[in-house]
Amino acid sequence: KVKGDTLIDIGTGPSIYQLLSACEAFKNIIVSDFTDRNREEFNVWLKNQPGAFDWSSVINHVCQLEGDRISCQEKEERLRKTIKQVLKCDVLKTNPLDPVTIPKVDCLLSCLCLESACKDFETYDTSLKNISKLLKLGGYLVLTGVLGNNYYLVGEEKFSCLSLNDAFLREAITGAGYSIENFHLYNKTEDSLEDKADFSGYFVIVAQKENDA
Repeated sequence: KVKGDTLIDIGTGPSIYQLLSACEAFKNIIVSDFTDRNREEFNVWLKNQPGAFDWSSVINHVCQLEGDRISCQEKEERLRKTIKQVLKCDVLKTNPLDPVTIPKVDCLLSCLCLESACKDFETYDTSLKNISKLLKLGGYLVLTGVLGNNYYLVGEEKFSCLSLNDAFLREAITGAGYSIENFHLYNKTEDSLEDKADFSGYFVIVAQKENDA
């Protein structure tokens, strides 16, 4: 039932994996990110320009999960056609898309963003309320991220991360005006290929907006 006209992804990065299923449920997708470099890289893929990252293995995996209803190439083109805007976003601003304003959307998606952008729990609470202003009443928040993560590496560069726990997340989301519908926690497995961060697990949350906090 998480579907509608428009979805906005907060903190897209240079990635498309989180949008591959969304393009089946929404007519329009808006992507957003803080850094110019990430938006530039995303646009290289969006415009199918030379040097674009090859996402074919990820797209093929998602197509398999969805029952191989369409080909990998069709999925990629469907996603490109669904994406309408690539915007700068700063979750610390009251209007994260400032100076752009958009009509409120049906779904707010954010993956591995807020814990990277926020230095403490108070900032996380504020940022969650900021991005929630973009969502219609009755619309859905889909939030994914990592638990117990203090840092992550990109190449040799080390970045700090806010260490989250499930109790705080429940309080933050309900405090931002949501009713939590699904809250799934997954422990990091011993055979995980991910060794670039010190996280302990993952979370996937679906919540419905009940009021403007």
